[in-house]
Amino acid sequence: MTKADIAIIGAGAAGLMAAIWAGRTNSKRKIILLDGAETIGRKILIAGGGRCNVTHYQVDERAYAGASRNAIKKVLRQYDVAQTTSFFKEIGVQLKREETGKLFPTTDQAKTVLNALLKEADKFSSILSGHRVSDVINKGHLFEIHGNFDTVQATKVILATGGKSIPKTGSDGMGYEIAQSLGHSLTPRIFPALVPLTVPRNHWLRDLKGITLPVKLELWGPTGKLLESFENSMLCTHFGLSGPAVLDMSRYYLDAIRHDPAVRLTINWIPQTDFDQLVGQFKSEKNKSALQWMRDHLPERLVKTLLANLFEADDDSAATLSINQLKKADRQALAKMLTRFEVPVAGDRGFDFAEVTAGGIPLKELRLSTMSSRICPNLHFCGEILNVDGRIGGFNFQWAWSSGYLAGISV
Repeated sequence: MTKADIAIIGAGAAGLMAAIWAGRTNSKRKIILLDGAETIGRKILIAGGGRCNVTHYQVDERAYAGASRNAIKKVLRQYDVAQTTSFFKEIGVQLKREETGKLFPTTDQAKTVLNALLKEADKFSSILSGHRVSDVINKGHLFEIHGNFDTVQATKVILATGGKSIPKTGSDGMGYEIAQSLGHSLTPRIFPALVPLTVPRNHWLRDLKGITLPVKLELWGPTGKLLESFENSMLCTHFGLSGPAVLDMSRYYLDAIRHDPAVRLTINWIPQTDFDQLVGQFKSEKNKSALQWMRDHLPERLVKTLLANLFEADDDSAATLSINQLKKADRQALAKMLTRFEVPVAGDRGFDFAEVTAGGIPLKELRLSTMSSRICPNLHFCGEILNVDGRIGGFNFQWAWSSGYLAGISV
């Protein structure tokens, strides 16, 4: 049997951060970091296309969903972006800001981030890979941790197991079971977020695979109310749609469609122009053909595909008519196709391809100043296991750093 003062279950971004700050706060305590994966930090290594988008230059609660924004704000403000960048500089990781506002290591290599975290965590803790935890038993004065290893006894436990996204990295949802066994609840739904969306197999959107362009995605309620909007790059793929705009929208669409199947997701292919503005532009450029006008604004392959699906296949002559010669109904249909094209979403690519998990342990069950459980004494949480998920761009990593820091200094 192994004894420790603190056992941290999960050695991802949040778990490593917690170990570092627990050790910095009191270096005399014995800290054990347990992770079921053979390779520590695989999510860090694949993040940001292998470059690791450490955080964003401007982070606030509006970039997150799940728990109330006020609750999220309480955590983020206790360890902000300035503190994060200072911390990484201190451990040897210089960050650079890109045009998007994302902060990456100047080396453009995720291993720079992971190696620095591992080196710092190793000063204060024993990092044990391949140690998969199966259950944690609360003995009152201590916890017994069981798995494919000798039993570990610890006075305090931090659950940093992650959610269910990209299970091959070790996030398979086991943390939820452990939390429930210790008295905690889960949100009613746990589902993929930042995940690509699929369209029906025979839909022409699949024929556009490889095209990347800026769009505006809009989510509409059944009464026509705009529920959410994201403007960013979109990638057309062999299965449907991906890219930053789609990933950001995915959790809102998947959440909304479950509550009301009548919600609609639309693409504005001309993101700086809405339907009414486009109708006005048609009037001012009425001598151009629909084909010519679209070629001025969109990739050729997209233009041909949109027109082929707007006008009848056996009568595409309408595309070569001047806009002024088009029937009013055709002008309206063209403007709608370009600014309010409704996506026939078939589903999503699931947790295997989701960058983060939506849902988890409710924040109301924690003391947010310490990330400690209100239900089980000496139990703390941090990271993706909690009901917080952020937009693409480093926001989920910032949640890991902030919540990991608080859990670490508090145990």
